[in-house]
Amino acid sequence: MAKKGFFSWFRKDKSQDEVVAETPVVTPTQDTADATERLAQQEQAEVQLAIEVEAHAEKQAAEQLTAEQAQVKAEAEQFALEHARIEALDFAKQQAEATRLATEQLRAEKHAAEALAVAQLAAEQRIVEQLAAQQLAAEKAAAEQLAQAETAQAIEPAVELQPEPQERPVKEGLFARLKRGLMRTSENIGSGFIGLFRGKKIDDDLFEELEEQLLIADVGVETTTRLINKLTEHASRKQLKDAEALYDLLRDELQKTLDPVAIPLVPNNANGPFVILMVGVNGVGKTTTIGKLAKQYQSQGKSVMLAAGDTFRAAAVEQLQVWGQRNDITVVAQHTGADSASVLFDALQAAKARKVDVLIADTAGRLQNKAHLMEELKKVVRVMKKLDPEAPHEVMLTLDASTGQNAISQAQLFQEAVGVTGLTISKLDGTAKGGVVFAIADKFNIPIRYIGVGEQIDDLRTFNSKEFIDALFTQEKADN
Repeated sequence: MAKKGFFSWFRKDKSQDEVVAETPVVTPTQDTADATERLAQQEQAEVQLAIEVEAHAEKQAAEQLTAEQAQVKAEAEQFALEHARIEALDFAKQQAEATRLATEQLRAEKHAAEALAVAQLAAEQRIVEQLAAQQLAAEKAAAEQLAQAETAQAIEPAVELQPEPQERPVKEGLFARLKRGLMRTSENIGSGFIGLFRGKKIDDDLFEELEEQLLIADVGVETTTRLINKLTEHASRKQLKDAEALYDLLRDELQKTLDPVAIPLVPNNANGPFVILMVGVNGVGKTTTIGKLAKQYQSQGKSVMLAAGDTFRAAAVEQLQVWGQRNDITVVAQHTGADSASVLFDALQAAKARKVDVLIADTAGRLQNKAHLMEELKKVVRVMKKLDPEAPHEVMLTLDASTGQNAISQAQLFQEAVGVTGLTISKLDGTAKGGVVFAIADKFNIPIRYIGVGEQIDDLRTFNSKEFIDALFTQEKADN
């Protein structure tokens, strides 16, 4: 066959045989390969589909698990909230029950205190009646003596007498006011002992009566025991037979008890203001005492500033401001509820800047058994020491004499908390329990700076042990 050229393939006039010869021949082996390839592709597609279906199922399962976990968490949180609510209700019930029990206890204590007060009042009334009977007998005897004297004079020739000049009324002196202020206490101590000793022999019965009288006057068990032991020792050693001599010994022992604490306060500080920090429980007359002290120091020529550190009671701030306005004294104050330590810090800064002589700082009244309030008082002291390491120069505790032995507890805990350096004992004019002064002096040996025996400014008096004893025992001279 002749060799064909390249373009011979494109001839249009090819024969049928040539076309057939040029068409590729498909063999059975090739069909099988194609089928196998298609089958493999189909299997691969099915595998891919299965993988996708499985992945989708896993995704749905994961989403469902997440939803279930979220639901469990929500239910747990709901349970926790419900549990917390139930616990809060239980706590509130417990608090309410505790409050109720505390109220009942306070009511019971009040009833017990009232019963004790009634018993003491009855004892005081008996003493008053005894004194009245003795006074009446003395007046009757004096009247009889006067009648006898007048009868004797009637026998003698009448002598024309010139009328005596009328004495002008004398203003009541300071000692007379002190005596009047201590009148109720003197019914139990001092002049109240006259009937106990007069005309009696010294024996166990006398000492028992004396012990009872001292306890009624709130001298306290420890101090009473010490006094009775001293008197018993003196009576035995000196072989005293006259009870009235024992009365003089009792007076001396009482004055010896007070002499070591009769130390007046001298508010002088060359390096800045003399800082007096006033502390005490509610209702003892602390703010009133501050006002009276400020007036007295001012009258001595000292410049004074007041700090309203009782930020819990708006009335306390207002009361201090009234004292300041009345006497032209600066009062440093902030809003109700402010930090007390901050107020006193500002006041001390201002007092230093103005070269004030005396800064008197009020504090909120606090119960001596509230630890967190006592800690707050310690904070006040620490803050003041940042400006002046020596401040406060005086920590003055005000005690209400009418609280009796409770004043001992107050003095004990305030002394432990802030180191009390001086005492003011207020309201001695309104109580028969002034004997607590002896108990406090004997137990703590803290200087008693002032005593309050009335409402006037001068009725806040510098404590003088001799004047105090004289005022209690002065009735002795009047009876004799």
